[in-house]
Amino acid sequence: MDHERVAYVALALTPGVGIARLGTLLAACGSAHGALSAPSAFLRAVPGISWALASAITERTLVDGERALAEVERLGGLALVPGDDRFPPALGHIAEPPTLLFALGNLSLADRPMVAIVGSRDHSAYGAAACRLIAGAVARAGGVVVSGMARGLDAVAHRAALDADGTTIGVLGNGLGVVYPTANRALYDAVAARGLLLTEFPPGERPSAGSFPRRNRLISGLAKATVVVEAALGSGALITAERALDQGREVLAVPGPITSRTSAGANRLIRDGATPLLEPADLFHHYPELGVVAPGTDWEALGRPMPGAGLGADAMALADAVGFDPIHVDALADRLGRPAGELLGALCALELAGLVEQQAGGRFRRV
Repeated sequence: MDHERVAYVALALTPGVGIARLGTLLAACGSAHGALSAPSAFLRAVPGISWALASAITERTLVDGERALAEVERLGGLALVPGDDRFPPALGHIAEPPTLLFALGNLSLADRPMVAIVGSRDHSAYGAAACRLIAGAVARAGGVVVSGMARGLDAVAHRAALDADGTTIGVLGNGLGVVYPTANRALYDAVAARGLLLTEFPPGERPSAGSFPRRNRLISGLAKATVVVEAALGSGALITAERALDQGREVLAVPGPITSRTSAGANRLIRDGATPLLEPADLFHHYPELGVVAPGTDWEALGRPMPGAGLGADAMALADAVGFDPIHVDALADRLGRPAGELLGALCALELAGLVEQQAGGRFRRV
């Protein structure tokens, strides 16, 4: 057993130990194992280490690190520390790099050109269509779509990339083994199998209010450019855009109607200097390695994705019956005169095809 690596994991998972304090501790104590073994009085004398943090560190043991490493291994994943060969190189150059990452899936994706695509949880039909166009085009060009595994446009972006036989990276605001929101179970499994899940939170950790803003800096940090499809004022997608600007990354936004609440944030980004994303060349000129797209080329020319291709007429009729306003499966069953149990199986197929999404309480809607 590599006791120093285990000690590093235990130390990095201590609340309040960020990259700066971790560096200070390693310099003062000589190693992570030395920091875990140091008396509280010594730790309190280290610049930047408070009494409370010193007490928290002294309560950490190698067992804490062993437990986290054993759990990520049980899930089929890996723990990555800065300096590891497979640690995503882009994240080593942001202002607040992660001290530790947990990964499940294909780590080689983090070496490929990545585009972050984020947007509103409560999106419009226009936002979903635009998101599918952009994510599908990126995936077919050989790029990797990065998003946050949230409901709404994050989920649409991930699904569109997979539907285009491409790849995607989901950055979690919780630990591996926790599916949040629970409606994303099928998506979680698909991204783990065909893409990559990344998080700085230990396996099994539930999300909190502060975990999503922290996650957002990793989404933008992985990608050369961040695309905001739809975003209401004050939304998490705008936080991701701010982090991208702080990191010196490109920010593009999809313009929307001035009457649309969910486009207000994206429109303001454009007003304040973000590049309006109107045609593929607006995005792809930042990625010459994916191939040059001539100005004026439209999305259709790149092979617009056709959600539901291969599904029968009955399935498409059900998708139309669901509509864009959330509806409970029982209400849908009453409307169509079909058993709810029968509909659930069909709705699951539509969800996998990226045509509907499941929300809390057994409600579904078109995306």
